[in-house]
Amino acid sequence: MPEYILTACDLHDKTLVLKIARGLEPPQQRTFYNDFDGRTALVAELRRRADQAGGAEVIFAYEASGQGFGLYDQLTREGFTCYVLAPTRIERSPKHRRGKNDRQDALRILELLRGHVLAGNPLPAVWIPDAQTRDDREPVRAHLEAGAKLTRLKVQIQSLLKRNQVRRPAEVAKGWTTGHRRWLEQLVQATLSPLGPGGRIVLQSLLRQMTALEQELRELQQAIARLARSPRYTRQVKVLAALPGVGLMTAMVYLTEMGDLSRFRNRRQVAAYLGLVPSSNESGQQNDRKGHITRQGSWRLRKVLCRAFWAQQRCDPTSRTIYQRQVRRNPQHKKIAAVAGMRRLGVNLWHKGLEAALPPGQKAAG
Repeated sequence: MPEYILTACDLHDKTLVLKIARGLEPPQQRTFYNDFDGRTALVAELRRRADQAGGAEVIFAYEASGQGFGLYDQLTREGFTCYVLAPTRIERSPKHRRGKNDRQDALRILELLRGHVLAGNPLPAVWIPDAQTRDDREPVRAHLEAGAKLTRLKVQIQSLLKRNQVRRPAEVAKGWTTGHRRWLEQLVQATLSPLGPGGRIVLQSLLRQMTALEQELRELQQAIARLARSPRYTRQVKVLAALPGVGLMTAMVYLTEMGDLSRFRNRRQVAAYLGLVPSSNESGQQNDRKGHITRQGSWRLRKVLCRAFWAQQRCDPTSRTIYQRQVRRNPQHKKIAAVAGMRRLGVNLWHKGLEAALPPGQKAAG
């Protein structure tokens, strides 16, 4: 039987709390600083233990976090096998949740890793995108975040006006039109403004922030458009953006968040990754009861799919007919029909994107 050095890590900004075990032996705990010197010492320690075990294979696992995949990259460069686990897919008992600490977290990861390596149990590992895909995600995600900030600013302005009993005149168009912005600027400058001095100061600040964010959005859109014209995206973006309701931004969010489309074997896997499948509760004689969607995977994908679906309702008669038929069948659950439409759109984007990435004449499965 081959020898393994199994290492589970509870990763933090400043520390790496490890549980290290040789095969079935009791684990030992070690702690390293999460910096260059600490990670160098970690690699040296694992190599020393592997050499003592006669060249044992080092297998490492830790939970995904906001620190990205830097530790994974370093360990794989050193020749170690590394897994990054999805925290939402790791089962924890009520006792563990009440007594949660770094040592227990690392021990739980070690139990999962040991069961996978020695017994073949499934491991809740996430797919690791390559460095190029990770870098491509940065401007796309920044654009989504800037858009969300802009939306919050608009809500703040509306709340400010509501608190001060300021109502939009009938001659000013609804929505964030040029005329509406001009009216807001007049509220700041007008001598007889219904806003007090403090309200005018805050409104002026919010408008300045809006102007700056709108400029940032334009620059990010230009950067994403250049990225979409690169050889690795141009063909797929052209195909996806031709679909009703789908624009360049939706196509780029979909392609960068999904990554390698060929890793999905069928539409069920795509829908599950998007988190647009219902949860299930079935045991023994109990009938299968479907609950809310799982919401696993990227919330960014669900957000753009929702936008694209409603845009599709305005411009695609076929999609609108399917949605309206489902609503007539169950008028009390319109959201279910909308989620079904988002799922169809997500699967269709996968089919089209995969076909665009494949050699001519070859068709996607699923």
